[in-house]
Amino acid sequence: MHELLASLTRLLNLIFAGPITALLTMLGIHVVRPTAPIYDGLTLELVVVAAMLLFFIVARFSLNVEKPGTVQNVAEVVHEFVSSQADSIIGHGFEPFVPYATMILIFVLSCNCVGLFPGLDTPTANPAVPLGLAIPTFFYYNWQGLRANGLIGYIKTFLGPMWAISWLIAPIEIISNLARVLSLTIRLYANMFASDLLTLVFFSMVPIGLPVIFLGLHFFVALIQAYVFMLLTLIYLSLAIAHEH
Repeated sequence: MHELLASLTRLLNLIFAGPITALLTMLGIHVVRPTAPIYDGLTLELVVVAAMLLFFIVARFSLNVEKPGTVQNVAEVVHEFVSSQADSIIGHGFEPFVPYATMILIFVLSCNCVGLFPGLDTPTANPAVPLGLAIPTFFYYNWQGLRANGLIGYIKTFLGPMWAISWLIAPIEIISNLARVLSLTIRLYANMFASDLLTLVFFSMVPIGLPVIFLGLHFFVALIQAYVFMLLTLIYLSLAIAHEH
């Protein structure tokens, strides 16, 4: 499995190394490996994205009201689950946010579960991956807050209910809002890194039998962390678009 991943990474670097390095250099980012800017973790992410696209394409073109297939059933279960969570947290008008929350749930869960395959590391055990998810989530819910409340209205949500102490509340609210990026990143990274490390330790000590238990534990952690990331995204959205805080 690892050799296949390494071969795919080399192929991607052979095709895209030049344009990627040129783009990063133009943006002022120093590239440590100009001939190989793509690493195995990014390759795994791209594989997950490709698998997700294939899943949704198959689900879209295999829709059948009378005889739904396995892919359609899975897609409906995921959609109903995310919709129920969004409805309970956001309430009326939750529908536009379901696609983003669904994408977050499936992508994080898929990346988390990659570590179950022999020879592959969990992409989310690399802090760059959770950070890459936390930053667009941060911009997404703030943008939705601006759309729902307008610029002045959204600024007021950081001032608290009492104008007399708004000078004290505003810095706390702003720092708390910015800290959510760090919170989302560290929570996902730390848990998946610890799960990967624990599984690796027990596989090296007892290669047969006992590690299967820790693979089950890894899957449980992967499931919980994907759910928590999606849940926090919905909570931050509900706070951002609320007209009264």
